[in-house]
Parts: sequence; C-alpha cells; structure tokens
Amino acid sequence: MIWRLLYGAALYAALPALFARLLWRARREPGYRERIGERLGYYRDREVSPSGRPLVWVHAVSVGEARASAALVRALAAGEPRCELLLTCTTAAGRTTLADLHGQAARIVWLPWDTPGAVRRFLAHFRPTLGVLVETEVWPNLVVACRARGVPLVLANARLSERSARRYARVSGLARPAFAAFAAVCAQSEADAARLRAVGATAVEVTGNLKFDATPDEAKRAEAAAFRAALGARQVLLFASTREGEEAMLFDALGAPPAEVLVVVVPRHPARADDVERLLAARGLRIARRSRGDAVEAQALVGDTLGEMDFYYAAADVALIGGSFAPLGGQNLIEALAAGTPAVLGPHMFNFAEATRLALEAGAALQACDAKAALAEAMRLLADPARRRAMGEAGRRLCAAHRGATARHLARIRALLAARECATG
Repeated sequence: MIWRLLYGAALYAALPALFARLLWRARREPGYRERIGERLGYYRDREVSPSGRPLVWVHAVSVGEARASAALVRALAAGEPRCELLLTCTTAAGRTTLADLHGQAARIVWLPWDTPGAVRRFLAHFRPTLGVLVETEVWPNLVVACRARGVPLVLANARLSERSARRYARVSGLARPAFAAFAAVCAQSEADAARLRAVGATAVEVTGNLKFDATPDEAKRAEAAAFRAALGARQVLLFASTREGEEAMLFDALGAPPAEVLVVVVPRHPARADDVERLLAARGLRIARRSRGDAVEAQALVGDTLGEMDFYYAAADVALIGGSFAPLGGQNLIEALAAGTPAVLGPHMFNFAEATRLALEAGAALQACDAKAALAEAMRLLADPARRRAMGEAGRRLCAAHRGATARHLARIRALLAARECATG
C-alpha cells in the first residue's frame, strides 16, 4: 500500500510537467490539444453503454499496439456483437491509427493518467465489463482499481524483456500487486511467460504473438506495385520506423545512395519528418515526401504518412528495421516478414526477442552488429535477387506457421465475459 501511496503522490506532483509535455508535443501534433480533460478522467459525452449492454474496453497505447490489436478488435466486434467496444490510447498517432482502423465501430477516447481520481472517474463513467490492455501497459492504480470494482483485466500480447523485468523487480512492492491483479495474462512466448510470472503475474498462458495474425492491406500493396512501376528498374531500400539519431547513423554508413537505389526513410514518429528532411538536405540529397507525391527523380523519399507501413514494406526490396541501431529495443519486424521483404536488423532487438529469434532461424532476417555492417548486408541483398526471394518466402511461411493468437485471445476473453455474467446474474 505504501508503494502505491508514494506512486500516486508522485503522479499528482508531476501533473504540471505532464500538461507542459502535452502542450510541447502539440506543437508538432495538434491532436494532443484535443479533449485534454480526458487525461484527468473527465468525459464530455454520454456513457457508452447507458442501456446496460456489456462494454469491452481495449487499450492500445500507440501506433504499434493499435496495429497489433486490430485483428483482435475486429474479432471481438464480429464474435461478440452484443457488446459495445471502447478503445483507449495515449498518443495522438495512436488515436489517429485507431480511427483509421476501426472508424465508427468503436468509441475512441484518451486513457487518463494513472492518478487515483482520474482512474476512478474513468471507470465510473464507462463502467466496463472487461478490459484488455495490450502488451506492456501495466498501470498500478488502474489495474488495482479494476480489480476492486470486479472488472477483469486481460494483459494481451504480453511481452516482458529481461531489462524491463529487472526494472519491475526494483519496484516489486508496486509491480507485484499490479501484475497479480490481472485475470489473465496472454504471453507471446514461454520466455515472456516466465518473466511475467517472476514479477507477480499468476494467470499466465502462452497464446502467441497477435502481430503474426496481421494481413497486409491489398489496396496498399496495389499502390506499392504502381509506385514500383513508376520507378522503373530502380530498387528500394527501406529504413523502417527509424528513431532519432538512427537516420544519421544509417546515412553515414551508406554515403551517397547509388543512382539505381531509392532510399525510403520512414521515421517511427511522422512528426519527425521535417527533421529527417533537413538532415538529408544537409547531405545534398534530392528529397521527396510521400505526402507530396512523385519520387521518381529523388534520391531519398521521406515517409511522412500514418498507416502506410503495408505500402512501404510492399514497395521495398530490403528493409532495415529501426529502433535496433540505437539501444531502444527495435520495432516490429513481423510486418516486413508478412510482406515477404527481407529484414536486416541492428543489434538491439530486445523488445522483439522471440520474433527476432524465429526470423533469424527461419532465414527470413539477418542481424548485424552496427549500422555499417547492416548497410553492407543490405547492399549484398540488393545485388542478389535469388537470396531476396528465398528470404521473402521464408518470412511468409514463418508468419503463416505462427498465426492463431487472435483466436486464442478471443477464447480467453469470452471465458472471462461468461464468468462475469454468471457472477452478476
């Protein structure tokens, strides 16, 4: 209890800084200015379920979690039509992605900050029947408050790196009750399950990775085919979901792109597109922007649009996966595998350890010790179409072999919904 009191006090003290950060981020992403009261649990609109219909709430913090949970949200909408859906997120890009993916099929709001008052107001307003938190979203006050109100929570697509497990162990008085409060923890792998149990989770089962169930958007694939046709014989080297500092690392290693190669740079956060363009312009490169159209004469294309990773991967001959060249844990490589695009990884993929292991063992990806070695691998792949085809096919086979996590998650959620209905009569 003392840990949660201290945690709650720290959050209240941090509120001015949290508001200042919202306003700072809103300079580039105006979405952060919208409905700020929801961050404190004040919702202007009516409750989602005034009729008493069951409400299933899914929280996907940002873009990656929104995309990972898309198949599960659709399965819930199709398989449980008697329920209403509430989707929450934390980032502006995540909110836009949820709206693009699900439109009017669900209500989308901000999840409040984890202060006791905000959490209480959120739960009182929406009265969820069951909640699903995607991946590593473990907020102590929220989780414990849900348990106190009899709202079962599922930690879906759960992963926990060794680094994160060590951090939770240092605050075990706060973390263990939070993890223990989940009614179900659906782990991506046996290694994740073991680490989750070690930090306090109890009802843990291995259900696989939801990301393997994602299917590429056929409309985006068709767009990519037209894009490639316009490029003629030029090849496409993709720097996918790069984080701050990585673009400089990769272009230092690459130097001037060969005339027959278009480099497509897609920063993880589209708000950084202007910074990336300035970096490339300072290197004397001819630059295009995805939002502006034509890239035929450019040396580099900056991907500044949301929800188009299917387009970028389908257009690419080889993809270097961002977040892995700086020690940030990597980004989702499964989208590249599903598109049949060979993936080259940096040394830091600890947030996707199991998927990385599977991809390397299947021959669908290569891992390099740094940006220079990764660029050398990528250039060798560009020169070897037969090897690219073999790696692409290996990636597709790997994704096909590991599908099914959505159905396993849905079965667990349905069992909890049934148990909740029996308990409430």
